[in-house]
Amino acid sequence: MRNGRLNGKLFQRFLQFGALFITLAGVAAHLSWTKSPAAARHASREMHLSYAFAVKNIPSEANRVDIWAPVPQSDARQSISNLKVECDYPYSFETEPEYGNSILKVEASGSIPESLSVVMNFSVTRTGYHLLQENDQPSETASEKTRQRFLAPDRLVPIDGKIAGEAKKVVRDDMTPLEKARAIYDHVAETVTYDKTPTNRGWGRGDAIYACDVRTGNCTDFHSLLIGMARASGIPARFVMGFPVPEGVTESEIPGYHCWAEFYIEGMGWLPIDASEASKYPEKWNDLFGGLDPHRVQFTVGRDIRVPSMSQSEPLNYFIYPYVLVDGKPHDEVQRHIRFSE
Repeated sequence: MRNGRLNGKLFQRFLQFGALFITLAGVAAHLSWTKSPAAARHASREMHLSYAFAVKNIPSEANRVDIWAPVPQSDARQSISNLKVECDYPYSFETEPEYGNSILKVEASGSIPESLSVVMNFSVTRTGYHLLQENDQPSETASEKTRQRFLAPDRLVPIDGKIAGEAKKVVRDDMTPLEKARAIYDHVAETVTYDKTPTNRGWGRGDAIYACDVRTGNCTDFHSLLIGMARASGIPARFVMGFPVPEGVTESEIPGYHCWAEFYIEGMGWLPIDASEASKYPEKWNDLFGGLDPHRVQFTVGRDIRVPSMSQSEPLNYFIYPYVLVDGKPHDEVQRHIRFSE
């Protein structure tokens, strides 16, 4: 009996301890849950990226191959370090003058093999942020010249006609610039469907008219429509290109690019918008207006990009993959392998 009573008391204490443990665990879980959105926004990821490509099927009679590839840069939200280039031919770095994009230039001449490879390795620390929800510091101030550039049209992003009409559906004169931007963001994310079906021709060019008419496309189409509507409403807006980094894994291939947009509000600076991700993941809707997660790496800004050393007849629609000339003619046979590790 004594052992039985002792065991009973111990069992009761065990139950009490268990109840206390469950209660504390519940409180901890609640605190963790309530803090998780802000923690996620301000989280950082430290990664290594390998941006590799091979120019294939170079004609045996070729005398010269010129390659241009985008290079990521450090800014307030990402730190780039240990950048190294592996290449058997002379290379240099240049800065594209209009937007300040950094570019790797490779020049091969003489005896050129059928295939030419380049690898760019670097480390990156990317930090999530939200300029509206967490009282983060404003981003950099834009000059009058910069603001005027990002109020002007691009070849595939007009700001009159149909795009201006689309903007008038959702913005009013009595709205503040921030309210107008939010209305445009909500409208595009709600009414355009993310769709990269092969039979759905036309997606991926960043054609604002296409996105306005068809209401489908990928991130370039979403943000071209959004930028056109913002500019038509008097809000400077710009196109940003980079790569997405998968969540929940420590290393993998990155199959393709991702882009987003930024709009300029006086006193706040450049605020990011990711309407295509909001469309796919409605639970991130508010977080992706004025803020970004750390699961991406930025490479370039802008559309209709002209590179002086390229002597191009037409500007680049956008710039995220290598551009190659073989004896002065465009060469599209390029295999890419972009990979990240935590």
